[in-house]
Amino acid sequence: MSKVLGMGNALVDILARIEHDDLLEKLNLPKGSMQLVDADTSSKVLDEIANYTKEQASGGSAANTIHGLSCLAVSTGFFGKVGRDELGAFFKKDMSENNIEPQLLESDSSSGKAVALISPDSERTFATYLGAAVELCAEDVCDALFKGYSHFHIEGYLVYNQPLIEKALKCAKEANLIVSLDLASFNVVEDNLTFLKDMVAKYVDIHFANEEEAKAFTNKTHQEALDEMAKDCNIAVLKLGKNGSLIKQAETTFEVGVIPAKSIDTTGAGDLYAAGFLYGLVNLMPLDKCGEIGALLSGNVIEVVGPKMDDERWKKIHSELKKLKN
Repeated sequence: MSKVLGMGNALVDILARIEHDDLLEKLNLPKGSMQLVDADTSSKVLDEIANYTKEQASGGSAANTIHGLSCLAVSTGFFGKVGRDELGAFFKKDMSENNIEPQLLESDSSSGKAVALISPDSERTFATYLGAAVELCAEDVCDALFKGYSHFHIEGYLVYNQPLIEKALKCAKEANLIVSLDLASFNVVEDNLTFLKDMVAKYVDIHFANEEEAKAFTNKTHQEALDEMAKDCNIAVLKLGKNGSLIKQAETTFEVGVIPAKSIDTTGAGDLYAAGFLYGLVNLMPLDKCGEIGALLSGNVIEVVGPKMDDERWKKIHSELKKLKN
């Protein structure tokens, strides 16, 4: 039986829709990026949006993907670190309530949080304070962590702790798990390019990237970027937003479209695409079908604020999923 383990920064997303992008300039946050900030800067950002309507959800890229897989009835677990505080309890409760096996370590530091500022055009910009999440270290990873799992999904945001990500990837491969990596924000890729390329070549089976991340990784665009990504892994997936996605395995490329959707917030779109794709993969479906399921999930999540969808929307997704399987 397939079981997917996710590993990433255990964060609580605090989401706010902003009226103008001027606020991003004021806070020195490049639009569409993920910026790591310290506790003081995180507090400053929260002060600036004190009067905005906010929503809260457990987040982090890999956690979002694992949550999506769990909602599709795939057995899952998640490994990360939280603080012994209100946000940490919120994160752990959300994992358990969604049938995700929480392999969470605890710290005396405060839990990590990602403030997502959602622009009027639905693009999101993150100011991320990692807190306890960043304390996850290579020594916390052991062979027993991967026992009982068939797949391992890891987020590129962990790359700021290179010994951690390398040990996790190495242990997963030694345990014969299928490994997927979703690249982080383009600026994270630029800062860690040589290391990331080495990790992909050595350990990664399935490589996800959006347009900006792929350009940072390959210095190429579109099909050329996909071709470059596919040289060092079994399956390369290039997410093109409203233009769909490209998937390549060996010499075969699949083009996948999108579903009609009214975009409100793109938070979690790439993460949920990965969830849909991996769902298809663990169910041994053709790669183009995997991409279509990814498009189904990402097209739905951009119609809500945040990376989580309610039960009614998941029922609709399950209904559409039955049609895709036929």
